[in-house]
Amino acid sequence: MSQQPPATAVATDLETTSRRDNAVILVLIVSAFTVILNETIMGVAIPHLMEDLDITAVDAQWLTAAFLLTMAIVIPITGYLLTRFPTRPLYLGAMSAFVAGTALAAAAPGFEVLLLARVIQASGTAVMLPLLMTTVITLVPEHERGKRMGTIGLVISVAPALGPTISGLILNFLPWRYLFIFVLPVAITVLIFGAVRMRTTNEPQRIPLDWLSIPLAAIGFGSLVFGLSRIGESAEGDPSTAIVSVALGVLVTALFAWRQIVLQRRDLALLDLRVFRERTFSLATAMFVVAMIALFGTIILIPLFTQGVLGLSVLSTGLMLLPGGLLMGLMARPVGRAYDRIGPRPLLVPGMTLVAAALWSLTLMLNVATQPWMILASHVTLSAGLALIFTPLFTASLGSLPKHLYSHGSATISTLQQVAAAAGTALFVSTMSAVELTQADAGAGEAEAQAAGIRAAFLVGAILATTGIALAAMVRKPVTVDGEAPVAAH
Repeated sequence: MSQQPPATAVATDLETTSRRDNAVILVLIVSAFTVILNETIMGVAIPHLMEDLDITAVDAQWLTAAFLLTMAIVIPITGYLLTRFPTRPLYLGAMSAFVAGTALAAAAPGFEVLLLARVIQASGTAVMLPLLMTTVITLVPEHERGKRMGTIGLVISVAPALGPTISGLILNFLPWRYLFIFVLPVAITVLIFGAVRMRTTNEPQRIPLDWLSIPLAAIGFGSLVFGLSRIGESAEGDPSTAIVSVALGVLVTALFAWRQIVLQRRDLALLDLRVFRERTFSLATAMFVVAMIALFGTIILIPLFTQGVLGLSVLSTGLMLLPGGLLMGLMARPVGRAYDRIGPRPLLVPGMTLVAAALWSLTLMLNVATQPWMILASHVTLSAGLALIFTPLFTASLGSLPKHLYSHGSATISTLQQVAAAAGTALFVSTMSAVELTQADAGAGEAEAQAAGIRAAFLVGAILATTGIALAAMVRKPVTVDGEAPVAAH
C-alpha cells in the first residue's frame, strides 16, 4: 500500500514532463516556421525590386543569398551556443534579433539598408533551426522521431515554399516593404508566446570559444558565394574577381575544417567534424546539399521565368507555387510516420527520382511558348519529391549520432544547407546571366535569351539531382545500441 503513491506520482510527473516538452517543441516549431518563411519571401519580389531600386538580377539575388550566407556564418557557432548557454535566453535573443531586423526592413529607404536588415533577420533565424532540431532529437524517444521530424520537415520545406506565394499576394496590391510589415506583428506575437511558454531544456557547460574559427568560417563561406555570384558578371569582362574569390573561399574553408579537426581532439571545436565519421550522417548531408540547391534554385528561377518570359503577374506566379507548398505540408507528417515503419531508403530513392524528373522537365520544356500548367505540374512533382526527402534525412542523419554530438550535428546540417542554398542560388542566377548574355550577343530576343539562360541553370540542378539518386540508395536507418552509440541498419 505504501508504494502506490510514489508510483502514481512518477506517472504524473512523466505525463507533466511530456506536456511541457510538447509545449517547448510547439514554441520552437511556430517560431522556426515564422523566421524561415523569410528565406524566400523575396524570391517573387526580385523583378519588382530590380525596377523599384534600380538594381540588376545578380545584385537583387543577394537579398536572398546574403540572408542564407549570414545563416551559414552564424550557424556554426550554434553548436557552441547550445552547449554553453541555456536554451530559453538563446531563444529569446534569436527571436528578438529577427523582430528587430524585420522592423528595419519595413522602414528601409533603399537597397543597402534592406540588405543590412536581411542580415540582422538572418542572425536570429540562424539560431532557431539548430535549436529546434537539437531539442526535438533530445526530448523525443527514438520510436517517435520520424513523426516529430516530419513536423520539422514541414518547417524546412513548406515555409520556404510558401514564401513566394505570400509575397505574390502582398505585392499584387501593396509595395514591397509590406512584405515585412505583414510579418512584423506575427513575429512579435510569436516572441511574446515564446517568452511565456519557452523553458530551458539543456544543461549548460562552461567551454571556451575559439575566436579564430569565426572569421575563418565567415571569410571561407563568404568568398565562395561571392565568387559564384560574380560568374555571370564575369561573362561581360574580367573574370579574375570571380576566380580569386572562389579560390580564396576554398582555401579558407579548408583552413577552417583543419582547425576544427585539431580542436576537436580536446573537445574545443566550434564545429565538431567527428559527425562525419558516421556514414549515414555523411550521406544524408550530401543529399541535403543537392535538395537545397534544387529547392532554392527553383524558387528563384520560376518567378524570373513566369514574369520575365511569360509576362505573368506576381500574384499569378505566387499562386502557381502554392499547390506545391501545400502538398509538402500535407505529406510531412505521413512521411514521418512512414519513416518510423520502413526507414529512409524506400522514401529517399523515389523522392530524389521525382526531384530529378522535375528538373529535367524544366530543362527541356521552358521556352516562350511554355504553358503555365506545365510549370505548375513540374513544381508539384518537385515538391512531392522534396517532401519524401527532408524528413528521412533529418531523422536518419541526427539519429545516427551519439547524444553528445547532437548540437554539432544539427549545426553542421544547418550550415551546409544554407551554404548550399546560397551557393545554389548564386550559381543558378549566374549561369542564367552568362547564358542569357551569350544568347543576346548571338541575336536572340530578350525573352528567348532569358529562357535559354534559365534552361541552362535548371540543367545544372538536374545533373546534381540525378547523382543524388545514387546517394539515396545508400542511406540506412540508424539503430541505437545500449541507448547511446548508433549504428546503421542493413
